[in-house]
Amino acid sequence: MAIEIVATGRAVPPNRVTNDDIAEKIDTNDEWIRSHTGIGSRYFAGENTASSDLAAEAAKNALAMAAGYTGGDIAERDRAAAEAAPAIDIIILATVSADYYGTPSTACIVQDKIGAVNAGAMDIAAACTGFIYSLETAAGILNINARRKKALVIGVEVLSKLINWNDRSTCVLFGDGAGAVVLEKKDSSDSGLQFSLLSADGSGNESLMIKRGGTRYPFKNGEVIDAADADRSICVGMNGQEVYNFAVRAITDTINALIKTTNINIDDITHIIPHQANSRIVQAASKRLQIPIEKFFLNIEEYANTSSASIPIALDEMNRGGKLKKGDLIMTVGFGGGLTSGGNIIIW
Repeated sequence: MAIEIVATGRAVPPNRVTNDDIAEKIDTNDEWIRSHTGIGSRYFAGENTASSDLAAEAAKNALAMAAGYTGGDIAERDRAAAEAAPAIDIIILATVSADYYGTPSTACIVQDKIGAVNAGAMDIAAACTGFIYSLETAAGILNINARRKKALVIGVEVLSKLINWNDRSTCVLFGDGAGAVVLEKKDSSDSGLQFSLLSADGSGNESLMIKRGGTRYPFKNGEVIDAADADRSICVGMNGQEVYNFAVRAITDTINALIKTTNINIDDITHIIPHQANSRIVQAASKRLQIPIEKFFLNIEEYANTSSASIPIALDEMNRGGKLKKGDLIMTVGFGGGLTSGGNIIIW
């Protein structure tokens, strides 16, 4: 029995924001951002666009591919997606920028938007490792019940609405977007999701967090939210050095563990798809592991850090660009707030 990725999709907002555009708002420049992060641009959602909107768009693109649609007409794509959606048994959506706090889940909103009337739906909050966690969760749900055949796994973020523009070190890092895959349970055993590694180090929970708004530091009636005060606003806060050190360690430890546990040779890996957080993190891990940097797929220059969405966006870009071939051995690796880390081994 195999759990295969049979289709991919992605969606980004139309508003492309370059480093030069960012430099008009804060004291920075294109050279500094590129040299420290590898980022050249990112996409920001409009005022009326929420995570569920981008997630539904990515889902429709994936469902249309699953239904065999290959054209460019949006109406035809939507019809193909609508026909494919009822066959979905479960929707797993990874995000830290949900439409609403707590409830309803963004996955439930997407379920309604795409017409997946037969699907259960739930969110997973594992930050930048969210898609990796979601793939394993969806595979487990499909495997445990013979009647379940297909799952929709989505990673989505609208982090532009959670940025502290007074924090120069973090506001340049993030972008908005969504990526989706359709999983299908098949009889073959020589393809699909082979193994997943999920890890966490909760002792680092304060290294990357949105501090206010939960039950630990709730907002009080009548309290004025000061956007300039990171402790009093709903914004992403990060200890950059701690996260950098964790990320390099997480990539190297995860890759080594995946290789050891599955008894594969790194030379057999066709592509390593890392979470797109910072090109310097990937370069450091590549050097430490003595793996050629060319084996790592990087698109952070275009999209910046889209957290839960970065790996599925990369998968769709590679898939539609012809970079993924049947039988390719693929490794994903992620790291993020929590702190969480993990990876998947997939035969395409």
